[in-house]
Amino acid sequence: MEIRHLELLRELSARGNLAAVARATHRTPAALSQQLRTAERDLGVKLVEPVSRGIRLTSAGQLLADGAGDILHRLAALRAQLDAATGEPRGTVAVQALPSAGAALLPDLVQRFSETAITVELSDFLSMDRFADFARDADVVVGHRTVPQQDDASDLITTVLAREPLDIALPSDHPLAAEEHLHPRQLVDLPWIGVPTGYPFDAVPAAVEQATGRAVHRAVRLRDNHLVEALVARGAGVGVLPRFSSRIGPGVTLRPLRGVPAERTIIALSRPERHARQAVRTVLAELERIGRRLTPPR
Repeated sequence: MEIRHLELLRELSARGNLAAVARATHRTPAALSQQLRTAERDLGVKLVEPVSRGIRLTSAGQLLADGAGDILHRLAALRAQLDAATGEPRGTVAVQALPSAGAALLPDLVQRFSETAITVELSDFLSMDRFADFARDADVVVGHRTVPQQDDASDLITTVLAREPLDIALPSDHPLAAEEHLHPRQLVDLPWIGVPTGYPFDAVPAAVEQATGRAVHRAVRLRDNHLVEALVARGAGVGVLPRFSSRIGPGVTLRPLRGVPAERTIIALSRPERHARQAVRTVLAELERIGRRLTPPR
């Protein structure tokens, strides 16, 4: 039973079709189909069967896919022991990050490992819907949440990296910009530059609504923090921006919000078999160290 066959079955179970597996693994569907036929021949059982729009795993294929995680985890743990026995952790660690979550962490991370045996391979993503799904393709996924367990997956290892206040972004010439801190009642009647429903930062205007018993007017919903900042600077409304990872330009002032929860937790997600690698754990430990510098005392 070859490890590469188990990896393919697990990917097919997780992604649902060969085309998605091919995109993720940078292979052709034809090559994957050939590997499946080889696996069936080696194991002597049917692993996939045709359906109306492609193929699906048979019961035997699903059995192997379900058990692949434990086997891959044990193999990774053995590799980690080998790394430890031979000395310095080494290898490539693929890190995918939501830009707003990674901005305050990743520059120092790259610098830390620039002349070591560990190569940090960075990429970013814009979607915040189920960002845990990116852990299929990366060793470490850096994202955020505003509610405990939000967007976490039970089969992933979650590492808390930092807690970052979410501040209210105001035009610098707005009367409230002169205040030391703000309260929900001062903000509920202002237009807001919001984020899409379900995005973590939407928890802040939602908390303002709950505290005041009145609805907030979200003039627009945008994903990009730089665009939010630009509209705030032009007086289009108030927004929510992270305190430490925002690079605020002229025309915008950040003020803390009191009386309601206004904080995000920056987290890292990893598959257990990837987390077992010594190089991955070394990178995570460095991310935690950097994150502790950013986290304000309670």
